[in-house]
Amino acid sequence: MKKTLIFTIAISLFAILLKAIAMTNDYVEIAKSDKVSVTVYAKKLNGLYTDFKIDFQGSILSKPYWINTINPTWSPEIIYEDISQDGKNEVVIILTKGTGTGVVEREVHIFQMQQGKSDKTQNLIPVEVQVDDPLTSVLKNVKTELTPNKASISIGDKKYSLDIKPLDIQPEHLFDEIYFGNLINFEIKNNQLIAKLGGQISPVGGYIGDIQITYIFKDKMYQAKSIEFIPYE
Repeated sequence: MKKTLIFTIAISLFAILLKAIAMTNDYVEIAKSDKVSVTVYAKKLNGLYTDFKIDFQGSILSKPYWINTINPTWSPEIIYEDISQDGKNEVVIILTKGTGTGVVEREVHIFQMQQGKSDKTQNLIPVEVQVDDPLTSVLKNVKTELTPNKASISIGDKKYSLDIKPLDIQPEHLFDEIYFGNLINFEIKNNQLIAKLGGQISPVGGYIGDIQITYIFKDKMYQAKSIEFIPYE
């Protein structure tokens, strides 16, 4: 019992030490959860936050290749919900890699808190779970066609047709097909992970709606459960 207590205290002190090191090497706190003990630290470099360290309830995880804009409007978002439908909450971190005129590029990282190998310490370890790339899912499953008057979208047996004449975009400014790479967003709704990709028909504007991907946890990863098109009103 005494050895277990000493070992547990040692781990706690080591976690505190790592946190102190992170804070003294030009790291700043950029996000913190009110629901679970998770804090995100990063360094500023060339207008971005990079070289991330995440404190998961005392366990420090390094993510040197993560990036996020320094714009406080788009600080990393931390969500603590059961999105795998297994009765246990996951930690979801949504980053914003870039923003600009007509551009918002976000990415999602999902962690399950798993029991450590040593039953004596009862410590939880964050393990990241793979998420299917939403743009890859669109390229595999969505077919589009553009004419000067109409935008057509096919997703399996579903067909969508939109009149684009009211947008008043000249034919020479139209893409060959609808582009979904400039607006990529993630949200958690009804305990489900959802990706939304805005459809653009021209480099001068012309956003016509979102491809919405709803994910399901299957085969130890998050895969597309359904893909649908939602036109802008």
